[in-house]
Parts: sequence; C-alpha cells; structure tokens
Amino acid sequence: MAAAEPKPPAGTAAARRLARGCWSAFWDYETPKVIVVKNRRLGIVYRAVQLLILLYFVWYVFVVQKSYQDSETGPESSVITKVKGITSSEHKVWDVEEYVKPPEGGSVFSIITRIEVTPFQTLGTCAESMRVNNATCDSDEDCVAGQLDMLGNGLRTGRCVPYYHGSSKTCEVSGWCPVEDGASVSQFLGKMAPNFTILIKNSIHYPKFQFSKGNIESRKDGYLKHCTFHEVSDLYCPIFKLGYIVEQAGENFTQLAHAGGVIGVIINWDCDLDLSASKCNPKYSFRRLDPKHVPASSGYNFRFAKYYKINGSTTRTLIKAYGIRIDVIVHGQAGKFSLIPTIINLATALTSIGVGSFLCDWILLTFMNKNKVYSHKKFDKMVDAPRRGAGPGLGTSEPSQQDCALTDARGLAQL
Repeated sequence: MAAAEPKPPAGTAAARRLARGCWSAFWDYETPKVIVVKNRRLGIVYRAVQLLILLYFVWYVFVVQKSYQDSETGPESSVITKVKGITSSEHKVWDVEEYVKPPEGGSVFSIITRIEVTPFQTLGTCAESMRVNNATCDSDEDCVAGQLDMLGNGLRTGRCVPYYHGSSKTCEVSGWCPVEDGASVSQFLGKMAPNFTILIKNSIHYPKFQFSKGNIESRKDGYLKHCTFHEVSDLYCPIFKLGYIVEQAGENFTQLAHAGGVIGVIINWDCDLDLSASKCNPKYSFRRLDPKHVPASSGYNFRFAKYYKINGSTTRTLIKAYGIRIDVIVHGQAGKFSLIPTIINLATALTSIGVGSFLCDWILLTFMNKNKVYSHKKFDKMVDAPRRGAGPGLGTSEPSQQDCALTDARGLAQL
C-alpha cells in the first residue's frame, strides 16, 4: 500500500491563494456602478454641459486655435528698405541721400520732414540759451566761471552778456557759437513727402518646417517699376507711399510732419502649412507707436551736424531734424498637422466631458429633495466579516460570499 503524500504546510497554501488573488486582480476589468435617475431637469443640465464642452473643443480648440497642429512662432526674418522721391524747402531741393537717416535701408529708418538749421557755428564764446536752467543774469556776479551745465551748450566764462534778441541777458559760454536757440532757421520739407515711395523687402523662414517665403512677386517684366501696393490686386508689390502709410495709421500728415512721430509697419505671416504655400500670404497693418497724447514725450526729432572749413577754421551747420520714423516689425506663426498634439487634445476633450457628471452628481446629492435616498443608492460600504473555520494551528479558509456583510444597507454618505 502506497504511502500517503505529505500535505503542504498551511502557510504555503495561504501564499498560493494570495498569489492567485493578485493575478486575478491584475487581469480583471473593473467598471463603475451606474445609477439611472429619472429626472428631466437634471438630464437637461447634464446634456447641456456636455454639449457646451463639445462645442468648446470642436469649435474653439480645434477649428479656431487649430490645436491639432504643431506650431512655431517668431519666424526668422530679414528686412531691406529703400526710399525714393525728391522734395524742396524754401532754399533748396532735397533728395534721398539727405532726408533719409540712416541710409543703409534697414528695418528702422527716418524720413526728415522739417529741420531747424543753425548755420556757421564756430568754436568761440557767445550767450547761453535762455532755455538752460539759471542761464539768465543781470550782472557778472550771477555767472560762475567754469560752471558746466549738462543740459547747456558750453563752459561758462563768468560774464553776463546780451542775448541774441531782445533786452535779456544770459551767461556767456565757450562752445559752438551761436547756440541753436539763438540763430536757428526752420525749413519744411514735407510738401511733397506724401508721394515718397518706400520699398519694404521681407523674407521669412520657419526652420521647424523648413518653409521660406518672401513678399515680392517673382516676375521678370519690370513689375516693381510701375506698381504700388494694393491689398487685393498687388499684394506682392510691397511699395508703399508715405502718405498711404500715415493715412492707414490714422494720422494727419501735416501735423505729423511738423512734430515728428513713429509709425509701425507690422507684417504678419500666419501660415497654415497643411494648405498650399500660395495660401501663406503677408498681412500688413499700420499704427502709430509713440505716445502722441503725452506732451512731454510726443513727436520725434534728432540732431546731427555737417562739418566743413572756412579760411582754415572748422565750421559746422547744426541741424535739428523732425521726421517720421518707420519701424518695420515682422511676426507670425506657422502650424502643421501633428499626431501628438491631436491625441493630447482629444484626450483632454474626452476627459473634460466628465465635468458634466461631476456637476450633476453635486446637484443630485446636495440640492435634490431625495438627496439622501440617492446617496444611499450611490455609495455602499463593504467590510470583512469574521472568518469561520479558523483555529489554532489551522490555516484560514478562503472567504466566501457570506464572509462579507453590508454594514449599512442604506449606504454611507448622508450628504
């Protein structure tokens, strides 16, 4: 008679049962409990919230924002400008070389429209400007020799001398004489300035998508020699009249030419690269950039001098120039379909639909008349009952369905 096989230790059997339970839990699928509440008003709220969330993601996120695309902002850009035209003042004719500063043709340049000229300045002594602080005087005792005002025109000599016109006196200075305020002559150059033409050549590149484009038509028939910009018929002829730019910025040309100002030419390249390259077109807009409503800083002007020699002595003409500064600003954004942002935004949309369930659960368990009944149905609490069949030295038996007791038949939450 064969000997009976030895029984495995009780601890080994318990470990096997635990392992089987773990594997079962790993492979099992869990789904939440669903309770259908027959309430029309709550159902309407639930579907309305879902509809609003879907409309937000479909219309705004995917259609307006194009969140299914990978995007790149701030294209690499180059700008070359060229101004053409002549004008005249009371005493001379001005060409491009004289009224455009700087002449290199960059993205920021100034067109001079009015000047205040102080001719024949030489190094010597003369009366200080009355605009300088503490420059007026009655006698030499009011002037301190060797004093240097950072906002003045030279080093004070200690003498009180008559001003250039009138009966006033100011302290004498050593510097470029006569000073600007005492002998300047104003000349207006803006009579023909509205007809000046400005060529703005712009090229952009989006390195992420290896996409490049320019704003000039690729033609060999001399197209640029006779065209001017038009938003519909001549979009790729970037030749603008100065008067047109000022008008589009909402400014009065005569006032702007007298006081000066800064106009921004904004070129926007928003490109959907899922479409053909011909659909990626520049959009131009114009606006004034300097604060014209602030008297202390309105307008735009700068100074420069032209030097020459007369009878062996250095002489200069000082020019205070008022003008229209043009700032060409390029920006844009390119987008192209990409699977990763599409998946991320779809997952976000599907997850956000759950906000409707959260809102309706809150209404159901807080404000409804039978909120306690709904709470009892929604939440159950299960606790382990004492296990039978266990004793000293014996292994515990596997829990059965009766080993679990529902301690609160009506549920947990009393909200």
